[in-house]
Amino acid sequence: MANSPQARKRARQAEKRRSHNASLRSLVRTQIKKVVAAIGTGDAAKAKEAYASAVPVIDRMADKGIIHKNKAARHKSRLNAKVKALAA
Repeated sequence: MANSPQARKRARQAEKRRSHNASLRSLVRTQIKKVVAAIGTGDAAKAKEAYASAVPVIDRMADKGIIHKNKAARHKSRLNAKVKALAA
């Protein structure tokens, strides 16, 4: 356990950041699941709309460092490929 005052403060800050970052990561996962669900229904218009709403969220979390930029790019690329395949 942290003994010095600054170590205690660091522990408090780390816990606060951890819980905040966890909620942001959860938001990204939820957006991805929404796109996958829309693709699963077979409705191309709904899938495009879900993808368009997910992309800014994924990009924002990559900019904040919540997820790695390559992971964000990978998710966007795979989702976009699935949406395009559905439309074709």
